[in-house]
Amino acid sequence: MSVRFKVVIPARYGSTRLPGKPLLPIAGKPMIAHVCERAREAAADAVVVATDDERIFRAVQALGIDAVMTRPDHQSGTERIAEVAEKLGWASGDIVVNLQGDEPLLDPKYLRAAAAVLAGQEQAGIATLAAAIHDSAEVFNPNAVKVVLNRHGYALYFSRAPIPWDRDGFAAGNRTLSGNMPYYRHIGLYAYTVDFLRRYCHWDASVLEKTESLEQLRILWQGEAIAVSIVDQIPPAGVDTLEDLQRVEQFLGSAG
Repeated sequence: MSVRFKVVIPARYGSTRLPGKPLLPIAGKPMIAHVCERAREAAADAVVVATDDERIFRAVQALGIDAVMTRPDHQSGTERIAEVAEKLGWASGDIVVNLQGDEPLLDPKYLRAAAAVLAGQEQAGIATLAAAIHDSAEVFNPNAVKVVLNRHGYALYFSRAPIPWDRDGFAAGNRTLSGNMPYYRHIGLYAYTVDFLRRYCHWDASVLEKTESLEQLRILWQGEAIAVSIVDQIPPAGVDTLEDLQRVEQFLGSAG
């Protein structure tokens, strides 16, 4: 059975390393156009770009893509998506997937996977993705966020630290993964119900979130469940630097 869901793409103009990033050209089109194509390929019911910048708003509309102007004071893309859901009058049970505006190579299957795991249970108002880690260097890399799950597939905790900690192995200086315990890397793609988004906007950042600089810890701090779908691999990295832009340009240019 197919799952019905909407996709909202938060897109900001300001970027320290790549100003105007959503509008940078890739293979003859602005990056945001490629991102919207990935969402449409996932068969989403609606694809909406959420932005606080008139330049992005006008460019997106010129492409024939729906766009919503949002307030400039949001602290996260999640808050921006919540404003879109309210402005468009989406129902409490509607599923909304957050696709970042700098992910032009994301396979649409990841959008469907996040929506499907949320639609398939009643415990959580939010779902996300993870993939198995097989390289010990990745476990110890603070830029790779790890997640530990309970037996029902809900997140127990997210951390930049190596979790779970192999007391006997790691403490002795051995960084080889034993194989007895699976390690998972979190993939920062989320699906929410509109009802969850409304609740989220009333929560302050938690001490855990501030300590680890991980927004999803705000949700666990509130006692909310996060459903996690395990996928087969980590998707390609998004565009944060000029080198990333050149990598994506080469890939999409050759694919075209």
